[in-house]
Amino acid sequence: MFMNRKEAGGMLGEALKETYGGRDDVTVLALARGGLPVGLQVARGLGVSLDVFLVQKLGVPGQEELAMGAITSGGVRSINPSIIESLNLSESDIEAAVREEEKELRRREKLYRGDTPPADIAGRTVILVDDGLATGASMKAAVRACAKQNPASIVVAVPVASPDVCSDLEDEESVDEVLCLETPQPFGAVGAWYEEFRQVTDDEVAEILSDAQPS
Repeated sequence: MFMNRKEAGGMLGEALKETYGGRDDVTVLALARGGLPVGLQVARGLGVSLDVFLVQKLGVPGQEELAMGAITSGGVRSINPSIIESLNLSESDIEAAVREEEKELRRREKLYRGDTPPADIAGRTVILVDDGLATGASMKAAVRACAKQNPASIVVAVPVASPDVCSDLEDEESVDEVLCLETPQPFGAVGAWYEEFRQVTDDEVAEILSDAQPS
């Protein structure tokens, strides 16, 4: 169990340091919002740049905490077919969730970035960071969206994840490396593996991105 996201990010950074530390071709992309405090510590530990990657979870109607998929900036979708089939969800259920989350995605992009464009990751090594992976839907969407921008390589790095999700990500065609520090079984929820796991606010995301800018 990790004390909080800051501690988890520090440990993750240490695990990545030998291979990626101090390189000028590496960018850490942290999934908003919970991945930002983790990603900040990773980027600081490696001495590399940090940016936010926006992914919106598609919650099951009436059970919004259960992800049936995710969407990213640029219109990439990742749908979890096992959830869709087990709950007998229709295409209209999926499209309604997509429309709602697209609004939130646009709002966050404006709030977090203003007029600043996303990091250019073409030809770079990208380390995708989150605070943990339960279903992997958000991370898979992030991987597929990043792959469209032609990075040199994609690394997925998280403090804790379901063993099955880690295995699935290793099979993703665009993923070059997966680092999951802990893979407890049974897994449950990401928050169960942190002593402190409060929600990260929009203001905190904006502050982290501001702090991460080169002085």
